[in-house]
Amino acid sequence: MLPTVADVLSLDAVRRGNPRVVAGADRLDTRVRWVHVGEISDLAHLLRGGELVLTTGVALPSEPDKLSEYVADLAEVGASGLVVELGRRFVGELPAPVVKTAEEHGLPLVTLARETPFVQITESVHARIIDIQLQELRASEQLHEVFTELSVEGASPVDVLGQVTRFSGRPSLLENLAHQVLAFDAAGQDTGTLLASWETRSRAVVTEGRTTYDAASGWLVTTVGARGQDWGRLILFCDGPPGPRDIVLAERAATTLALGRLLERHQESLERQAHGTIITGILTHAYADPDEAAARARAVGVPLTGRKLISVVLRPIAEGDTALDEQVRLGDLADATASACRDARLPALVGALDQARVGVLLPLPPRTVAEAALGSLAERLRAAFPAPFVLAAGSVVDSIRDVRRSFLEAEQVADVAVRQPDGRAYYRLPDLRLRGLLHLLRDDARLQTFAERELSPLLAHDAQRNGDLTRILAIYLESGRNKAVAAQRAHLSRPAFYDRLRRLERILDTDLDDVESCLSLHVALLALESFRRETR
Repeated sequence: MLPTVADVLSLDAVRRGNPRVVAGADRLDTRVRWVHVGEISDLAHLLRGGELVLTTGVALPSEPDKLSEYVADLAEVGASGLVVELGRRFVGELPAPVVKTAEEHGLPLVTLARETPFVQITESVHARIIDIQLQELRASEQLHEVFTELSVEGASPVDVLGQVTRFSGRPSLLENLAHQVLAFDAAGQDTGTLLASWETRSRAVVTEGRTTYDAASGWLVTTVGARGQDWGRLILFCDGPPGPRDIVLAERAATTLALGRLLERHQESLERQAHGTIITGILTHAYADPDEAAARARAVGVPLTGRKLISVVLRPIAEGDTALDEQVRLGDLADATASACRDARLPALVGALDQARVGVLLPLPPRTVAEAALGSLAERLRAAFPAPFVLAAGSVVDSIRDVRRSFLEAEQVADVAVRQPDGRAYYRLPDLRLRGLLHLLRDDARLQTFAERELSPLLAHDAQRNGDLTRILAIYLESGRNKAVAAQRAHLSRPAFYDRLRRLERILDTDLDDVESCLSLHVALLALESFRRETR
């Protein structure tokens, strides 16, 4: 920031002249762009504004009206102040018309009672101005480097706002044109207070131009987007009028966000990113207080407090697509899910949990049954999204603190259901029965030991001979031990299939007509399937 008139008066070179403010004492916070020494009366036309004029007055006119005109002209061109050294032209004090005119025009007027080398004043002030300009230049260069790197890396809005807060030390926020919060950095301040009644407060701040400071709210607001295609506003919470550096910071960040939006055309929307960030924050305990998570969700239009909460996980069913196609399909599934929630009038947080799953946190409206809400969501989503997927739901919980448990349950259900979907509208833990239980126990060493004990000879036999007897055993058991049906499913003649069963009995040293033995083998096969899929 440029020095003020008050800053100049505090310099040793000025203080030695015994300065006294005789007019415009309420304007000493005026910024000084430069110091100009001038002894001529028609000086004003040589100035550009912001100059502090130093004079002894030796060449000023003697007529009172001419002196008043001289002062008025300086004020009109925007001079930051006038400093007059007494003793050469004016002795003891300045003429009353000079003081009166300066006061009327709000021009700071200062007298120096002692002879003062003006060159010392100009050197001191100019050195300070140049030093400030160099600092601003270095800061501007640093901003350019940081935000250029963010643009190249395709940084998320959260990362961009993090840098805005780091440079400014102030909270920053990105909202869309519907006044919903897309990203937010509280800079250590209370989130609930900053986001309270957000939409109402934001709509009250009407801006003109692309960057505006609203004194009533203390917000520095910058429009985000290309001209004619604006899509949001970047807001910097200020505790006073922002400086030039704050304005440059906000505009540079807005440019980075706009560029990032262009680069993300084929990725999930900013709204999905904002929702996904909140869900991830809840699952990883990133928020110190559940109220903070509730405030962030409320700011994007999803009320979580005072409602039952149910977690939903959706997984596309693989069809041999490439990883890129899967990623695009996941983004499409997230967008379709958000649209289905809106159509069903179920405000929800919807965002990608990882590269394979979409997460939904659904606050249930009063008197809404979970099954009805899930059924409505599934029906609308299947009508809008043609690719196959499974929809899994966790338990209904009463608070944000328990959401993580509900999500873990939904993820486990989805991981099991996606392996053998049976066309259900949605899946919950009771629907999975034995497969679900084995999936939940897949990391238990006792289950792994059991499966190994039951199947180890057979697995070793197939590995050594590149055989398929494990597959034959699975077909036999899944066919309810009906040999004719199993032979048909295995595409083998009955004699050939019966021969395979006899070989299985020898390898496993068991009787495949014994129900309990077959039950143990079937459980072991299902457990093995769970282990292998988890490894993949």
